[in-house]
Amino acid sequence: MKQARLLLITLLFGLLVIISDARMNTTERVVDLKSADGTILKGTCYAAAKPGPGVLLFHQSNRTRRSWDDVARQLAGAGIHTLTVDVRGHGDTGGNFDNWTGSKWKEARKQWWPGDLNAAFEFLVSQPGVTRDVIGIGGAGLLGVDNSVETARHHAAEVKSLVLISGETLRPQLQFLHEASQLPELFVVSDDDEYPPTQQAMQLLYDIASSPSKKLIHYSAAKEAPWLWYEPFDIGKVPAKGGHGTDLFKPHLDLPGIIVDWFATTLIKTPGHAPVDSIACAATINQLQAGGADEVAQRLTEARQKDPHAQLFPEITAGIVGFDYMREGDLKSAIAVLKLVVTAYPDSADANENLADAYLADGQKDLAKQYAEKALAILDAHKLPASSWTDTDEYRGEVRSSVEKTLKKLTPSNN
Repeated sequence: MKQARLLLITLLFGLLVIISDARMNTTERVVDLKSADGTILKGTCYAAAKPGPGVLLFHQSNRTRRSWDDVARQLAGAGIHTLTVDVRGHGDTGGNFDNWTGSKWKEARKQWWPGDLNAAFEFLVSQPGVTRDVIGIGGAGLLGVDNSVETARHHAAEVKSLVLISGETLRPQLQFLHEASQLPELFVVSDDDEYPPTQQAMQLLYDIASSPSKKLIHYSAAKEAPWLWYEPFDIGKVPAKGGHGTDLFKPHLDLPGIIVDWFATTLIKTPGHAPVDSIACAATINQLQAGGADEVAQRLTEARQKDPHAQLFPEITAGIVGFDYMREGDLKSAIAVLKLVVTAYPDSADANENLADAYLADGQKDLAKQYAEKALAILDAHKLPASSWTDTDEYRGEVRSSVEKTLKKLTPSNN
């Protein structure tokens, strides 16, 4: 009986291994990508279980596509088809790599660079199940960041999200970032980067990018690493210490999950959009602080003519500005800001309730009742969140309590 059990367990284990291997073969495979000049680039495809968006990942100069393996598998598990590629002179692709330090690097790159990037992009979007107009791109290091932004520049209609880690790029690509006013972009850099001034280069990219949904993750350190050499075209000249590009995944275990969540948000949950960031739209918030609500309202109208889902500021940050005006007794400015918040976030019970409070304080009872009742209707329907930033039962209860107090004040007393 004991031997029979052992035999059964062995058979079951073998079956599980076979099933596991079969799944691996169908979801992760090495592929050949043919560039315009006939060069074969090696890549790995990580297929999701069902149709969905795609992500293309580029490695840094001193790594290969394998540095993205864990993130790529997580992305596929999250429903995002993913392709990693070894660029020329790296990994399984091999061959010569025309680096940026040669006297004729511009001419050399012009011959193969666009073709390689386009080959990778077209291969990804041609895969079964990939939604070809909902694509994200991620890159690490100078090489990966430059490849990522350039690919996005040439496929702006399809690329809905970017992740850029520890790198830089050139003027045409910087201009693209500046003009892509609604493209969600995640920037990541560390003070421990072995190749300073990467920190400043990444901050430049972040500053130039105009999207209000851009986000900067900056891992701080007591002091920056000393400069030893440029990013490694001379591989091994600078010891790797975990501060550059995808090397950050080891000391910062949260980063792969952050990247996966970013792509899941911007490609699946809200394609082409991410929550607006207060730091990213500081200029707009300062304009609201200075009494420029009408100007911001005009910019929002113009932005929504191009993109109906465009946002220029976070609901909660602008709401704080509006309440600051109320606390100072400037009800006209408060109403202007809070009315703008409702225009930007019409389905937020919180935004409607805040505007009702402002109208009530200003003695405009009919308008106060109108927006309070709208807030209550949103809560009662249970089809929409209480606000754009939270939907906990506790917060829904707070909003409901405030709405009921406002309506009670608007109801004539029987006494």
